Amino acid sequence: KAEHIDIATAGDVEPRIGASWADVTLVHNCLPEIDLDDVDLSVEFLGRRLPAPLLISSMTGGHELARSINSVLAQVADRFGLAIGVGSQRAYVKDQRLAQTYAVVRDAAPRAYVIANVGAPQLIRQGHDAALTIDQVRSVVDLIRADALAVHLNYLQEMIQPEGDTRARGVIEAIGQLVSGVGVPVIAKETGAGMAAPQARQLAAAGVQALDVGGLGGTSFAVVEAQRARLHDRQAKADLGELFAGWGIPTMVSIPLACQAGLPVIGSGGIRSGLDAARALALGASLVGVARPLLVVAQQGVDTACAWVERFLDELRTALFLTGARSPADLHGKAVLTGRTRELVEGLQST
Repeated sequence: KAEHIDIATAGDVEPRIGASWADVTLVHNCLPEIDLDDVDLSVEFLGRRLPAPLLISSMTGGHELARSINSVLAQVADRFGLAIGVGSQRAYVKDQRLAQTYAVVRDAAPRAYVIANVGAPQLIRQGHDAALTIDQVRSVVDLIRADALAVHLNYLQEMIQPEGDTRARGVIEAIGQLVSGVGVPVIAKETGAGMAAPQARQLAAAGVQALDVGGLGGTSFAVVEAQRARLHDRQAKADLGELFAGWGIPTMVSIPLACQAGLPVIGSGGIRSGLDAARALALGASLVGVARPLLVVAQQGVDTACAWVERFLDELRTALFLTGARSPADLHGKAVLTGRTRELVEGLQST
């Protein structure tokens, strides 16, 4: 966990890809016929009204550095009334002495929409490791008094990790069983390789209530794990991670594809500004998730992180005003796709 933070904040971990946010053009309205004060950033998400469509994406937990980072991020979430996720809680299941590295989020953010987190690979048996039980998953939800549970789909990362879990047969059935027994809404969350329409529909059929596309374009966990492998003299794994650094479906392509499942969609993966967020919302996202930029500023303190969020929301508010949109929902359909992004969306829509 500590290595992930060090690499993600200090290294070059974003892939070079052909599709980009520059391919998503918002249509300017020279006669918006609204005042800036008319713009309302609040959104409805899984039965909760949130002041802004920003999710502080799941990042960390399980060690002391994570505790301090989660404390800062939680204070930011509480101040703005945002949604916030914690990192994988697998470490807590194995060692309950790590509880406070996660529980600090709810302690510091009593008003926030908090999302617990377990990995899809751990819902089925992996070699000698038994599948997580419903009771174990409920325990991670209860630990942080979570409003929802993210089940992360991270098979690209698992392939590069020396200790990766690579069994996948039966995962969709396990997710369906989890949905019916965990007691809170379940969000299926990719972690950097994106999501296509057929899998989005499978997840919807299994009963998940929202999708987080986690698209290609942000932090590449293939790159992160490649750098970890190099630190531990695992050159073959490092080479594999570098080869697959650009693997996946870009975020701006994943969003319209995932929307075909008819569920609320979180657009995450490479969103670095309020303008990027507006583009994601125009493509159909209900919320946008941001991770690495907030991870970096969180290590500089609460005030620095809050200033970053203020700027981000001001950028988003400006984009809404300049398109004549009173709310994030009004952005839907106000984007024009061009270039590689348009080609990928059109090519994948029929699959």
